[in-house]
Amino acid sequence: MEDKQLACTTCGTEFTFTGEEQEFYFSKGFQEPKKCKPCRDAAKQARGGGGRSGGGFGGGGSYGGGAPRQLFDAVCAGCGVQTQVPFQPKGSKPVYCRECFQASRSYY
Repeated sequence: MEDKQLACTTCGTEFTFTGEEQEFYFSKGFQEPKKCKPCRDAAKQARGGGGRSGGGFGGGGSYGGGAPRQLFDAVCAGCGVQTQVPFQPKGSKPVYCRECFQASRSYY
C-alpha cells in the first residue's frame, strides 16, 4: 500500500498514514485514523488513558485505569449466546458477542 496524506479533524494538520500503518489497521478491522498522533495522544490523556498499564478496554475489567466498567447482559443477535456488553442495550439495534462482532468487521 502507498502512503496517504490525511487531514486531522481536530487541528487540520496533514499527517502521513503509511502503507505499513494501513496494513495494520486493515488487518485489525480498524478505520483509518481521523486525528494526527499528537491529537490522538492528547485525547487519550484527557480520557485518563495515557498508556496501556491501566488495563485497557477488555483487560483487567477497567477502561483506561479508572473504575471497573459496568457490563450489561444481552443475547447475541448472531449466534444467540448469552453475552455481556459495556453499554445498555435499548432493543432498537442488534447486539453481538465478541466473536460475531469481530466476524462482521472482517468484511471491511
